[in-house]
Amino acid sequence: MASERTLLRRRAGVLAAATAALVLSGTTAASAGPPTLASGPRGNDVSSHQKYVDWGAARARGARFVYVKATESTDYRNPYFSQQYDGARDAGLVRGAYHFALPDESSGARQARYFVQHGGDWRADGWTLPPALDIEYNPYSKKYKCYGLGKKRMVRWIRSFSDEVKQETGRRPVIYTTSQWWKLCTGNSRAFSSSHPLWIARHGGSDPEPLPGGWRYWTFWQYGTRGGLPGDQNLFNGSTGRLRAFARGG
Repeated sequence: MASERTLLRRRAGVLAAATAALVLSGTTAASAGPPTLASGPRGNDVSSHQKYVDWGAARARGARFVYVKATESTDYRNPYFSQQYDGARDAGLVRGAYHFALPDESSGARQARYFVQHGGDWRADGWTLPPALDIEYNPYSKKYKCYGLGKKRMVRWIRSFSDEVKQETGRRPVIYTTSQWWKLCTGNSRAFSSSHPLWIARHGGSDPEPLPGGWRYWTFWQYGTRGGLPGDQNLFNGSTGRLRAFARGG
């Protein structure tokens, strides 16, 4: 998923983000349809790049869930968040919010608090997905792919974010990442696999494996950046009923 803050000091980094997302994560060009080996509910993720989304049309094309970008670091809020988040619910989609992490800028706990305050909360209503942490290659620096943090510090940062989200919302966050980034920047840590749902990004293949960090299965799979739905293309690993149960906290 793309970072999108419009700070002038980072304009050059934004141009590198698209290349980094594909080359460094080992992904390829997106396919138009979902992989043939998966049959779970289709969904998507969106940010300010998609602006105002026609959610009725998205549902008619098969969308059943969506993750909406809410925040980045502690100084960016998606200006289209309300329309995207509330509009998805009005159209009958299960929806959740995600935070784009910049671990070099502030603590995990601080970014988690900012996220929860600006859209990252959770309710056990069956329509709200747990908050999600988007942690991936640094889009603002090719040199500091892991934001200048060593593996142990990165694991502590993620734990700090997770603990604060759990305290604020009652749910552990879903973790969005790539296998390559997780291995490079956390040392393939197994500290989260038993308690955090995995949202794996792997494009251009018929399945998302191998999975990182001891995860035995994925909950969400982002399989492409283009397709029939606005934004990135995703699948849920289960039935529609299971998706609703997952949203409720089951």
